Amino acid sequence: MERRDHILDLLRQSPHGLTGGELARRTGVSRQVIVQDIALLRAEGNQILATPQGYLLQGAHRSSSLRTVIAVRHAPHETEDELLLLVNLGITVVDVIVDHPLYGELRGNLMMRTAEDVQRFMARLRAQKTSLLSSLTHGLHLHTLDYDKASDLRAAQTALAQQGLLLTE
Repeated sequence: MERRDHILDLLRQSPHGLTGGELARRTGVSRQVIVQDIALLRAEGNQILATPQGYLLQGAHRSSSLRTVIAVRHAPHETEDELLLLVNLGITVVDVIVDHPLYGELRGNLMMRTAEDVQRFMARLRAQKTSLLSSLTHGLHLHTLDYDKASDLRAAQTALAQQGLLLTE
């Protein structure tokens, strides 16, 4: 229990996600033990997100006061442009959501705040040679966005529309 309390403290204090490997190093256990500890912490009701940046304690560092969901459609090769456009306008891309015909809503936690977050995500995508969730829906997907001002969202929507990425009808 003491180690799990320490993991929660580390997640509360971190300004960014902590990977399983980083948590393992800081607590002196294997990554598999961390995965088990995270599962137990979640079972206790702790809202821990697994993101491309690592584990995040949900709500611990949310600086934005506004949230919305937008619908977009684009080809896989436009993903990096879409994400960079949003984060460069000060928008946090919280997640990606697709509607799967069998499972219903599938959600991938992203928590991308910076261009560096996007670059790491894209590097992992290329290295792992995997598919995006949006490939299940021919490019159609939703993003939950956090932002500070309505004008930030309007600027993002305008820019996405200009690039033909924002779904409006």
